[in-house]
Amino acid sequence: MIHDLDRIDVVLMEALQKDGRASNKELAGKVGLAPSTTHGRLRRLQSSGVIRGVHADIDPDALGIGLEALVFIRLRTHTREQVSDAWIQLSALPEVVAAWYVGGDDDIVLHVAVRDTPHLRDLALDKLTSRAEIDRIRTELVFQHHRSRPPIYRDPA
Repeated sequence: MIHDLDRIDVVLMEALQKDGRASNKELAGKVGLAPSTTHGRLRRLQSSGVIRGVHADIDPDALGIGLEALVFIRLRTHTREQVSDAWIQLSALPEVVAAWYVGGDDDIVLHVAVRDTPHLRDLALDKLTSRAEIDRIRTELVFQHHRSRPPIYRDPA
């Protein structure tokens, strides 16, 4: 669904992506509107689903997470129901940071965060390869990553 966004909406979203803790007064100053008008615009962007949330960036080390990995999963069968069930159950695992349903050789990619290599091994053996619907998994360690913000495209007009 495409929403009609104007320049002010785009500036507000970009400002929130840079600093999700910015106050309504600070945001109003950036767009040159009254705080009450700015608040109304933010509420509209939230209620329409354009802004889905503002999130905290947590340091994994502070939580005892010492290892991250991408787990590429190929399913045995590909009926809509089986893929949907696998997607729901796998993406709900507590170690899963992000999940993608993809096309190509693999079907699902999980970004997982675990304490250490034994934890990753246990996740793979106890929660993944033991599942009947999973044909195979391939695990790639993440040494470093950067999370970027989704682009907000501006109308060139």
